[in-house]
Amino acid sequence: MDNLSEKTLNSKTIYDGKILRVLFDEVELPDGEHAIREIVHHSGGVCVAALDENNELYFVRQFRYPYKEITLELPAGKLEKGETVLENGKRELKEETGCEGYSYISLGAMYPSTGYTDEIIHLFACRVKSVGEQQPDEDEFLNVEKIPFNKAVEMVLNNQLPDAKTQLTILKLDMLLKSGKI
Repeated sequence: MDNLSEKTLNSKTIYDGKILRVLFDEVELPDGEHAIREIVHHSGGVCVAALDENNELYFVRQFRYPYKEITLELPAGKLEKGETVLENGKRELKEETGCEGYSYISLGAMYPSTGYTDEIIHLFACRVKSVGEQQPDEDEFLNVEKIPFNKAVEMVLNNQLPDAKTQLTILKLDMLLKSGKI
Protein backbone atom coordinates (compact mmCIF):
# COMPACT_ATOMS: atom_id res chain seq x y z
CA MET A 1 0.00 0.00 0.00
CA ASP A 2 1.55 3.31 -1.10
CA ASN A 3 -0.67 5.73 0.80
CA LEU A 4 -0.71 5.14 4.55
CA SER A 5 -2.20 8.53 5.47
CA GLU A 6 -5.42 8.96 7.41
CA LYS A 7 -7.85 11.81 6.73
CA THR A 8 -9.54 13.63 9.62
CA LEU A 9 -13.31 13.67 9.11
CA ASN A 10 -14.43 15.13 12.45
CA SER A 11 -12.55 16.42 15.48
CA LYS A 12 -14.02 17.17 18.89
CA THR A 13 -12.17 18.60 21.90
CA ILE A 14 -13.28 16.61 24.94
CA TYR A 15 -10.90 18.25 27.42
CA ASP A 16 -8.90 21.50 27.30
CA GLY A 17 -6.61 21.99 30.30
CA LYS A 18 -3.50 23.88 31.41
CA ILE A 19 -1.01 21.35 29.99
CA LEU A 20 -2.92 19.36 27.40
CA ARG A 21 -5.97 19.11 25.20
CA VAL A 22 -7.69 15.79 24.45
CA LEU A 23 -9.27 15.28 21.04
CA PHE A 24 -11.69 12.64 19.84
CA ASP A 25 -11.28 12.34 16.07
CA GLU A 26 -13.03 10.30 13.42
CA VAL A 27 -10.68 9.42 10.55
CA GLU A 28 -10.87 7.79 7.16
CA LEU A 29 -8.32 5.01 6.82
CA PRO A 30 -6.30 4.33 3.64
CA ASP A 31 -8.77 1.57 2.69
CA GLY A 32 -11.77 3.92 3.03
CA GLU A 33 -13.00 2.53 6.35
CA HIS A 34 -13.54 4.81 9.36
CA ALA A 35 -11.86 4.67 12.79
CA ILE A 36 -11.64 6.68 16.00
CA ARG A 37 -8.42 8.34 17.19
CA GLU A 38 -8.01 9.77 20.70
CA ILE A 39 -5.22 12.35 20.67
CA VAL A 40 -3.50 14.12 23.54
CA HIS A 41 -2.29 17.48 22.24
CA HIS A 42 0.70 18.91 24.09
CA SER A 43 2.67 22.06 23.28
CA GLY A 44 5.95 20.14 23.43
CA GLY A 45 8.96 20.20 25.67
CA VAL A 46 12.68 20.54 25.99
CA CYS A 47 15.37 18.55 27.83
CA VAL A 48 18.93 19.71 28.59
CA ALA A 49 22.03 17.70 29.47
CA ALA A 50 24.30 20.19 31.26
CA LEU A 51 27.90 19.02 31.75
CA ASP A 52 30.21 20.81 34.17
CA GLU A 53 34.01 21.07 33.99
CA ASN A 54 34.33 17.66 35.72
CA ASN A 55 32.00 15.99 33.17
CA GLU A 56 29.24 15.69 35.73
CA LEU A 57 25.63 16.03 34.59
CA TYR A 58 23.05 18.09 36.43
CA PHE A 59 19.88 16.16 37.31
CA VAL A 60 16.68 17.00 39.15
CA ARG A 61 14.90 14.65 41.49
CA GLN A 62 11.16 15.25 41.76
CA PHE A 63 7.87 13.56 42.50
CA ARG A 64 5.98 12.59 39.34
CA TYR A 65 2.31 12.28 40.17
CA PRO A 66 1.24 9.96 37.30
CA TYR A 67 3.72 7.32 38.50
CA LYS A 68 3.37 8.11 42.22
CA GLU A 69 7.15 8.04 42.58
CA ILE A 70 10.20 10.25 42.77
CA THR A 71 12.19 10.25 39.55
CA LEU A 72 15.68 11.35 38.61
CA GLU A 73 15.68 13.25 35.30
CA LEU A 74 17.64 15.76 33.30
CA PRO A 75 16.24 19.29 33.58
CA ALA A 76 13.25 19.65 31.27
CA GLY A 77 10.01 21.46 30.81
CA LYS A 78 7.07 22.49 28.70
CA LEU A 79 7.55 24.84 25.77
CA GLU A 80 6.26 28.35 26.36
CA LYS A 81 4.86 30.54 23.58
CA GLY A 82 7.05 33.40 22.46
CA GLU A 83 10.33 31.56 23.02
CA THR A 84 12.41 29.43 20.69
CA VAL A 85 13.05 25.85 21.76
CA LEU A 86 16.63 26.83 22.70
CA GLU A 87 15.41 29.79 24.77
CA ASN A 88 13.01 27.37 26.51
CA GLY A 89 15.90 25.01 27.24
CA LYS A 90 18.06 27.77 28.70
CA ARG A 91 15.17 29.00 30.85
CA GLU A 92 14.29 25.53 32.15
CA LEU A 93 17.93 24.77 32.98
CA LYS A 94 18.22 28.03 34.94
CA GLU A 95 14.88 27.61 36.72
CA GLU A 96 15.38 23.99 37.72
CA THR A 97 19.11 23.88 38.51
CA GLY A 98 20.32 27.48 38.71
CA CYS A 99 22.81 26.72 35.91
CA GLU A 100 23.66 28.95 33.00
CA GLY A 101 25.06 27.07 30.06
CA TYR A 102 27.13 27.78 26.97
CA SER A 103 28.06 25.92 23.78
CA TYR A 104 24.56 24.54 23.38
CA ILE A 105 24.13 21.85 20.74
CA SER A 106 20.91 20.33 19.50
CA LEU A 107 20.59 16.58 19.91
CA GLY A 108 17.43 16.52 17.81
CA ALA A 109 13.89 15.84 18.84
CA MET A 110 11.91 12.84 20.02
CA TYR A 111 8.29 11.72 19.84
CA PRO A 112 7.68 10.21 23.30
CA SER A 113 4.63 8.15 22.30
CA THR A 114 3.46 8.21 18.68
CA GLY A 115 0.25 6.28 19.29
CA TYR A 116 -1.73 8.89 21.20
CA THR A 117 0.11 12.21 21.58
CA ASP A 118 1.57 14.85 19.29
CA GLU A 119 4.14 15.98 21.87
CA ILE A 120 7.65 16.63 20.58
CA ILE A 121 10.56 16.99 23.01
CA HIS A 122 13.64 18.89 21.83
CA LEU A 123 16.95 17.64 23.23
CA PHE A 124 20.03 19.76 23.96
CA ALA A 125 23.42 19.48 25.58
CA CYS A 126 25.60 22.28 26.91
CA ARG A 127 28.51 23.05 29.17
CA VAL A 128 27.88 24.78 32.50
CA LYS A 129 29.15 28.36 32.67
CA SER A 130 27.92 29.25 36.16
CA VAL A 131 25.63 27.98 38.91
CA GLY A 132 23.27 30.21 40.88
CA GLU A 133 19.99 29.85 42.68
CA GLN A 134 17.16 27.66 41.43
CA GLN A 135 13.99 29.46 40.36
CA PRO A 136 11.41 26.67 40.11
CA ASP A 137 7.76 27.28 39.29
CA GLU A 138 5.63 27.77 42.40
CA ASP A 139 4.15 24.26 42.11
CA GLU A 140 7.53 22.63 41.38
CA PHE A 141 9.58 21.00 44.14
CA LEU A 142 12.87 19.41 43.13
CA ASN A 143 16.37 18.66 44.32
CA VAL A 144 19.45 19.08 42.16
CA GLU A 145 22.03 16.29 41.91
CA LYS A 146 25.25 15.97 39.96
CA ILE A 147 26.27 12.58 38.57
CA PRO A 148 29.44 11.75 36.63
CA PHE A 149 28.59 11.36 32.94
CA ASN A 150 29.95 7.80 32.64
CA LYS A 151 27.92 6.75 35.68
CA ALA A 152 24.79 8.31 34.13
CA VAL A 153 25.32 6.22 30.99
CA GLU A 154 25.61 3.09 33.17
CA MET A 155 22.44 4.10 35.03
CA VAL A 156 20.55 4.30 31.72
CA LEU A 157 21.80 0.86 30.68
CA ASN A 158 20.88 -0.57 34.11
CA ASN A 159 17.35 0.91 33.92
CA GLN A 160 17.97 3.21 36.86
CA LEU A 161 16.80 6.23 34.84
CA PRO A 162 13.47 5.14 33.31
CA ASP A 163 12.56 8.58 31.93
CA ALA A 164 12.69 8.34 28.10
CA LYS A 165 13.86 11.89 27.37
CA THR A 166 16.67 11.52 29.91
CA GLN A 167 17.76 8.17 28.50
CA LEU A 168 17.79 9.32 24.89
CA THR A 169 19.58 12.60 25.63
CA ILE A 170 22.33 10.83 27.60
CA LEU A 171 22.82 8.07 25.03
CA LYS A 172 22.90 10.48 22.08
CA LEU A 173 25.40 12.69 23.89
CA ASP A 174 27.52 9.63 24.74
CA MET A 175 27.64 8.55 21.09
CA LEU A 176 28.57 12.04 19.92
CA LEU A 177 31.32 12.37 22.53
CA LYS A 178 32.74 8.94 21.70
CA SER A 179 32.70 9.65 17.96
CA GLY A 180 34.50 12.95 18.47
CA LYS A 181 31.70 14.92 16.83
CA ILE A 182 31.54 17.23 19.83
